[in-house]
Amino acid sequence: MKIAILSRDPTLNSTCRLVEAAALRGHEVQVIDVLRCYMNVTTHAPSIHYKGEELTGFDAVIPRIGASVTLYGTAVLRQFEMMGVCALNESVAIVRARDKLRSLQLLARKGIGLPVTGYAHAPDDIEDLIKMVGGPPLVIKLLEGAQGIGVVLAETEAAAKGLIEAFMGVRANILVQEYIKEAQGADIRCFVIGERVVAAIKRQGKPGEFRSNLHRGGTASLIRITPQERSIATRAARIMGLSVAGVDILRSQRGPLVLEVNSTPGLEGIEGATGKDIAGLMVEHLEKHAALTKTRPHRPG
Repeated sequence: MKIAILSRDPTLNSTCRLVEAAALRGHEVQVIDVLRCYMNVTTHAPSIHYKGEELTGFDAVIPRIGASVTLYGTAVLRQFEMMGVCALNESVAIVRARDKLRSLQLLARKGIGLPVTGYAHAPDDIEDLIKMVGGPPLVIKLLEGAQGIGVVLAETEAAAKGLIEAFMGVRANILVQEYIKEAQGADIRCFVIGERVVAAIKRQGKPGEFRSNLHRGGTASLIRITPQERSIATRAARIMGLSVAGVDILRSQRGPLVLEVNSTPGLEGIEGATGKDIAGLMVEHLEKHAALTKTRPHRPG
């Protein structure tokens, strides 16, 4: 197959691993910066141009679209879909997962366990909002944040009110979420491909840090997950419509709670901790998915 990898930086570990895995399986690979793509949106002959040349002949595309370029990146991915190119994760699923509030609402509707989460607009509602999620300590998250950026812990009611007022003052959209103390600054990253969890790691925040993100200095270690956690992870990915997902789970006193479903999970931490060829499993799944989609037309959302 001829595979396009949509990535702004060809030197990133995840991008390099996918290029390597695809090449080892005999595929032709091109890394494409989505922000250098431009499109002809037409009914009969949609096309994508890149650095002065038309992109043609691709069988499949692997989107590695960063959160900061979601809008333009998914527009480019939709154009590939219009041209009949098989996407490892489809554009509509990525947009769905990137909207933190929408994704939590969809998961809650399907009965997936979540931390108690509040969302409000008016400063007059802050006091009741804090009560709604169980009071401090509580977590305040920017809707547009990624990799732990824009996530803060408010340990007192005064701190919570001040932070929420500050975010509202600059018209930032935020979620207010209960703090799961028993998780002790750790979460579980379940890497889902297709209908199964292919690997799982425990991510532990560094001392004094409640965020477990590896980009924030957290550590990763191998962990054995329960059948319930495995089932919840695969269900969460399915609800989002993602073929590949990183599902982050907290262990709480009332059972596993889904924190987030990531449509572009990193490979370095989980491959390093588990020793598994996750990139190869992703390419293998893409091969099967591309073979199936050849038999039916695609209708992008």
